[in-house]
Amino acid sequence: MSRIGKKPVTLVKGCSASISGQTIEVKGPKGARSFTATDDVTLTIDGDTVKVTPRGTSKRARQQWGMARSMVENLVTGVTTGFKKELEIQGVGYRAAMNGPNLKLSLGYSHEVNFEVPKGVTVSSPKQTEIIVEGIDQQLVGQVAANIREWRKPEPYKGKGIRYKGEFVFRKEGKKK
Repeated sequence: MSRIGKKPVTLVKGCSASISGQTIEVKGPKGARSFTATDDVTLTIDGDTVKVTPRGTSKRARQQWGMARSMVENLVTGVTTGFKKELEIQGVGYRAAMNGPNLKLSLGYSHEVNFEVPKGVTVSSPKQTEIIVEGIDQQLVGQVAANIREWRKPEPYKGKGIRYKGEFVFRKEGKKK
């Protein structure tokens, strides 16, 4: 039995859900999101909770059971509180600034990098060495943060680059005489 799948997802105050077929749509103060579950699970709404149950005992049904429940919980979290990823920039002369809808990054290249922010995500730079990515879609927020980090990953000798807040970068020792 799936330990995750057994737990019902509670709908927070100010959040509503509706099911049509295998698609569940959740609306909240930050927006609306939907998820289409596979035919291996059944979605039901009981008052202020959403329950996910498997159809059968096949391996695929058990796999989809926990995954579908996690996806529904992420929908509820996204439309109520949202998701957030924080990035730090370390290195002499490395900085970030918002330039209209784009993020302008100076990362030691011969040119500045203009990163276009996709729809559904808000990017802000409160300090020159800090980037905050926020949105209601957890996958999109994580992907945008990973795409920004991809421009200059932290290197192991001096630790320069873009890293997630609180990320540990394993440092290597340089050459010895």
